[in-house]
Amino acid sequence: MKDVNGVRDAPDGGGGGPVVRGFPHLDTVRSAITALYRRVSPDGVARYATSLVPADAAFSDVDDLHLGAQRVAHALVRHLLLPEARVIVGFRPMEHAAAVELTAGPEYFVELNDRFRTHRRDIGAALAHEITHVLLHRLGLEFPGTGDNEILTDTVTAYLGAGWLLLDAFRQDADSSQKLGYLTPEEFGYVLAKRALLFGEDPSVWFTSPQAYTAYTRGREEALRDLRRPPLTAAGWTGRHRYAKDRRRARERPGTHREPGVPYAFEGDAAGLRVVFACPTCCQRVRVPVRGRVRARCGLCGTVLECDT
Repeated sequence: MKDVNGVRDAPDGGGGGPVVRGFPHLDTVRSAITALYRRVSPDGVARYATSLVPADAAFSDVDDLHLGAQRVAHALVRHLLLPEARVIVGFRPMEHAAAVELTAGPEYFVELNDRFRTHRRDIGAALAHEITHVLLHRLGLEFPGTGDNEILTDTVTAYLGAGWLLLDAFRQDADSSQKLGYLTPEEFGYVLAKRALLFGEDPSVWFTSPQAYTAYTRGREEALRDLRRPPLTAAGWTGRHRYAKDRRRARERPGTHREPGVPYAFEGDAAGLRVVFACPTCCQRVRVPVRGRVRARCGLCGTVLECDT
């Protein structure tokens, strides 16, 4: 049994301190997106072009607790393209929000915190994270260390179309706050926006939480910045000016160490200088010769990149 998915500042007193905000895990999130593309391929990612619809995760107070939870769990199994199997969902007192037994099947066993007996609207969010654990287990995809592996799970949940439930579970009022998952609300928004840019969808229409919408907006701004970083031609004047300065220094002093926060690096010498930067779609590193306007194709996801090197 593997316990995962913490709850912070839950209304029932299950909190663990203030909700962390911003983008502290962004490097790991980007590594998780790259790892997903490497493991399942761009064609595999494209199989998840349609997000889980709200009706499949809906859970009313008049629904039978166990039958309703199993119904939602089965919808997530289908959405994540796992082999058809019975999902057995139980409830018990526990420190974390949920736990899943990672086995080869044919049945999946998920346990939820007892608090979900009365907070049913978030059952889908908790199950989404747990059943993604099953998917990653079957794919053999994991990161070393519990924390990074949980960030991988949240990232994949969001990128494959079920993680909007986790962001929508983020709610705050004057007296309490609740968040599910290990990503910050803004990081969930970032991954959802990456997915939205890829598939042309707008997950914000499904949010019932005003705080989720605000976090998604901030995350989307960060995702859009990825499309405007040098050496991409969409980069703004400030970025282009900084890039030209760094390029000149790289030619004059090859091997100069990249400064923190700069989204590109130079390799080689003046005769064969190359710029290395992250693909804005899959975050894989791309190497392009420094020779003015060039069109490059990411070797991992196939995205065509218009560059001014």
